[in-house]
Amino acid sequence: MTAAPNDFALNRPGDAVRRKIIELQPNALMRLVGRWLPGTEIHSWCNGLVGERVTGRRLSRLKGRGWRILHAVQWDSGADIDHLAIGRAGVFAINSKRHKGKSVWYGDHAITINGTSTRHVVISQGEARRIARTLSRRCGFEVPVRPVISVVHAAKLKVKNAAPSVLVLPVEEVDRTLSGMSPLLTQDQVDRVYAVARDPRTWVGV
Repeated sequence: MTAAPNDFALNRPGDAVRRKIIELQPNALMRLVGRWLPGTEIHSWCNGLVGERVTGRRLSRLKGRGWRILHAVQWDSGADIDHLAIGRAGVFAINSKRHKGKSVWYGDHAITINGTSTRHVVISQGEARRIARTLSRRCGFEVPVRPVISVVHAAKLKVKNAAPSVLVLPVEEVDRTLSGMSPLLTQDQVDRVYAVARDPRTWVGV
């Protein structure tokens, strides 16, 4: 299928973040300076961009195994989904989180970064539910969506939950873990979900 100009299949990992960075600082030189100044808003967004690019490269390994991958899928509210991986095992809404050199711990209900609690799990769960409702309605059948957090460049990641509601994985294990999941969709359903998910109209008014 040939991609239309506004087709989300054309998006690169981190495209929504790139647009945000340019919006914050239109001057290319100042963007470069801000990228290397810790504590600045530009630096924080650039850090996120690196995380999405690293996760995107890892997800690209799934394409040879029949998976369809989308990046920077934009809701009409302006928020975006970092990555969607669509395969026989279902749909995975993947949120990239770069915590360079930090200790990440996932307990029963929350993730802590160097001991500080975050809302990563709650946000990922809510996003996955919204995506599932949207895709199921547009596709005409139940589309299972599971939230995933891809942890990038952490010094340590410890998962203490035997049956986590959100898959929290080091980026190096994302493709292997997803490809090992049991099938839930037929290939025809995978093709349908991908066709719907790549269409920007799917994400409007929901």
